[in-house]
Amino acid sequence: MYLGVDGGGTKTAFLLLNDKGQVAATYTGGSSYYPEVTMEGVGEVIREGVEAVMAKAKISVETITYAFFGLPAYGEDSIEDSRLEILPSTVLNLSQYTCGNDMVCSWAGSLACVDGISVVAGTGSIGYGEYLGLNARAGGWGDLFGDEGSAYWIAREGLTAFSRMSDGRSPKGALYPLFMQHFKLRDAIDLAGKINNLPAKERSTVAQISKLVTAAALAGDNEAIIIYKRAADELAELVTAIRQTLKVPRDLKLPVSYTGGVFNTGKLILEPFRAALAHANLASDLKAPLLEPAVGAALYAARCKGIRFSDEVIHEMRETKPAGVLGFNESSPAKSL
Repeated sequence: MYLGVDGGGTKTAFLLLNDKGQVAATYTGGSSYYPEVTMEGVGEVIREGVEAVMAKAKISVETITYAFFGLPAYGEDSIEDSRLEILPSTVLNLSQYTCGNDMVCSWAGSLACVDGISVVAGTGSIGYGEYLGLNARAGGWGDLFGDEGSAYWIAREGLTAFSRMSDGRSPKGALYPLFMQHFKLRDAIDLAGKINNLPAKERSTVAQISKLVTAAALAGDNEAIIIYKRAADELAELVTAIRQTLKVPRDLKLPVSYTGGVFNTGKLILEPFRAALAHANLASDLKAPLLEPAVGAALYAARCKGIRFSDEVIHEMRETKPAGVLGFNESSPAKSL
């Protein structure tokens, strides 16, 4: 049995995979982003999730061959990393698992653990890739001075566009009435109080505002459309940086895939993303994600023990989507301000 755990700011997905590539059990728990839910909160989510999948599969802890815990913010603070690494030891032996950043889950799922680059654009944004035994990441610096192209970034740019429309620095487009109606504003300036008084930890709440920018872009708002084009340019830069770090030959057509809620907007982000890759003269083969990040985490756990599944097994996994795990084409309910 191989256990994959795909952590995130909204939910944490647990998935058990047997040696035939069949899903034995799944479970979806709460957030595992420790800056918001505390380290103790992450530990509880992990304990509850591992125990839940073992109970569903009717197995004991000794049956789990290996596990991979992809946790948000892992690898960004060496002191906190050591605390994260010990959390799964309340339910598993230290020799049974390893921890990493949740970007690895997205890469392993979207490309089934083959050489290539995965771009994640959810609440935050990050890129990860592997090539000839090397690995590299780009982005993922957080919302204060990074996460370009993410839902949080799109929301922030949308708020900026609304402020400019409100005081006459930009012409009013479809975005303006959408914001006014959604936030039930009498005066546009009232939005400043609603947003500026939010607790600093409300990243996911702010990120939900990106859905208003999406609606405005689909309604033809030029400012919103430009925001999505700029988002695509930023995400393409992650691919460029990773290719350079991995020393990928310029003419080598390396697979590029994607995950995260921003990509659920479809053509709105994918068309400018594809164009941005082409403009950068990158020999990229843009592919839809093969598998969910939770499945990717389990595949990565198997790879850690030297096990790789055949193309036929990967195809079967694609045909039988596991129930009970939020996938890359699903999104959590919007949280209202």
